[in-house]
Amino acid sequence: MNDRYGSDVLSSDPHARTRPRTVEAAAEPGLVVEEVQSGWVGAVVAVEKSGGQHVVVLEDRRGRTRTFPLGAGFWVEGKPVRLVPHRAQAAPAGPARTASGSRAVAGARARVARGSRIWVEGRHDAELVEKVWGEDLRIEGVVVEMLDGVDNLADRLTEFAPEPGRRVGVLVDHLVAGSKESRVAQEVVRRFGSKQVLVVGHPYVDVWQAVKPARLGLQAWPHVPRGTDIKVGTLTALGWPAGDQADIARGWKKILGTVRDYRDLEPSLLGRVEELVDFVTAP
Repeated sequence: MNDRYGSDVLSSDPHARTRPRTVEAAAEPGLVVEEVQSGWVGAVVAVEKSGGQHVVVLEDRRGRTRTFPLGAGFWVEGKPVRLVPHRAQAAPAGPARTASGSRAVAGARARVARGSRIWVEGRHDAELVEKVWGEDLRIEGVVVEMLDGVDNLADRLTEFAPEPGRRVGVLVDHLVAGSKESRVAQEVVRRFGSKQVLVVGHPYVDVWQAVKPARLGLQAWPHVPRGTDIKVGTLTALGWPAGDQADIARGWKKILGTVRDYRDLEPSLLGRVEELVDFVTAP
């Protein structure tokens, strides 16, 4: 005999096919939801962390706000949802830039060194150029070398013997009208030719001052009296140790550490270095 009611009238749920299923919904700002237990209806204002868990802040049409634990127990347009944190879409990334502001070349290898060179007066100049322009110079195959003072420039050029394909660009401190540096620059260009040698410079007594003073919380670099070593005088005015070469090295490292990219340097240095790079890389 067939049992028209089946063996167990409770073995199946006649409403299972019609009961709405809970789905996840991102708690995006502006999304209108209803909190089931309280009946509170409001738009998502924010998702925050409180007591180690995420909560959602809802604002009703009167401007009142209430906070609820994020998760299940909400309705959106009559359907049950489980609110989850909204992941903000990342803004489109612009082209990567080097510290000098040039467009970065992903995966680029250093080029074999050119015959042409950039010369700077000392170690601090070289370290500053490396920090801001190093990546660009490696791609261009440009080597930066130290002169250890502009007084050695003529002898070094004689030894180097610049010629087409072996140009020399020189960065000089305190290149202002009437200075010793300007006289040396004029003489070497006259002797070796402007097509093979370019001497440019900034107006500062030392390259330290090409770093914007604001990076050290200063309105201006300290005035160092004539006859006082510029590095020792600067460190002393800043209240930093200046007793020996090790103190000077530490002071410079602290200054160099404040430089993030080209925006932390004075335009009078930026333009001159870019000019040198163009000169030694021109066909």
